[in-house]
Amino acid sequence: MKTLLKNCRLISPDTELECAAILIRDERIARIYAPGDALPGDADRVVDAGGNMVVPGFIDVHCHGRSGLDFSDATLEAVTRMGLKKLEEGVTTLLPTTLTLAEETLAAALATAAEYVKSGVKGCRIPGVHLEGPYINPKFIGAQNPDYVRPPDIEEVKRLAKIFPVCKISYAVEMPGAAEFTAQLLAEGITPSCVHSAATFRQFLAAHDHGMRNLSHFCNQMSPLHHRDIGLVGAGFACDDVYIELICDKLHICPDMIDLVFELKGCDRIQLISDAMRASGMPDGNYTLGGLPVVVSDGAARLASNGALAGSTLQICDAFRNVSEITGMPLSDLVKTTSWNQACALGLKDLGRLEPGYLADIVILDSDFKVLKTMVNGEFRWER
Repeated sequence: MKTLLKNCRLISPDTELECAAILIRDERIARIYAPGDALPGDADRVVDAGGNMVVPGFIDVHCHGRSGLDFSDATLEAVTRMGLKKLEEGVTTLLPTTLTLAEETLAAALATAAEYVKSGVKGCRIPGVHLEGPYINPKFIGAQNPDYVRPPDIEEVKRLAKIFPVCKISYAVEMPGAAEFTAQLLAEGITPSCVHSAATFRQFLAAHDHGMRNLSHFCNQMSPLHHRDIGLVGAGFACDDVYIELICDKLHICPDMIDLVFELKGCDRIQLISDAMRASGMPDGNYTLGGLPVVVSDGAARLASNGALAGSTLQICDAFRNVSEITGMPLSDLVKTTSWNQACALGLKDLGRLEPGYLADIVILDSDFKVLKTMVNGEFRWER
């Protein structure tokens, strides 16, 4: 099956081409045509992108829920709805993300991810899951459930990974045994990341020596930048090799801070995430996160008990628009933060670029960054 996607404003890491075309053979990109190149006449299907932006499919590595359901509900309906509805915001690869909960609940959620993949649902690709917690610092609990916080436990992780692949774990590096836990995760092929943490800069560096190269939802629920200890926020700036997740809804991080982060960090180590909870794509109202009551007002999700932010209702296409408007940086740089950096940090091959040999995970966006079409493996799985 050959598909020709023509009249594209192609935007890929370090590349922007007007009036380009993409030839897709089965699941992969076969060729990119620059303006003026003769286009093939033997395509089975020709799709006109209408001069709209054509970008690599987004990779959301931190997402708890969507459209009324949460991955930690541990139901096939929940993960299936996430896998289908995330296509509407341009996400083609998803790491459903758990919360600080009992092992049996985590195991049940991972089992639904395995069932989703086995069922062949035509939704997002789900290569694995992201465990946020339960190995966090209770002093930086955020919207996590304190009843289930526990020390790092590699044996628990191995039990869970037997059910379904665990791609990433976010935890506090200052907890007992956490630095060594970092090396243990890497030995299992799992990406370690730090958050919900009061770590000093030196404590982070101890984990960095063991291979830590990621910070989850940067600036949120981590030790702040201070003139006596630069903490985890300082670590994100000081360590050039560390990837940082950003929730660019202009609420978790204000526009001035977003601009500063991009100015200091650059586009090569930033990963846009949604950190979305079940209210994403839903109206304001009362919801839950990890069993805790949440009130959503004007799109902001907060714990009913104390007003703490409780995930977001952000969609990745809107995050992409926000950083474009705030920073004014070239889209060929900013697009790295939507998929390429995630693929590099997690070792996901053949994703994140529009180049020959890469999987044909492609999104067409209008001028307001709203999704028109989403393609996974060379197949259009959602259209507006």
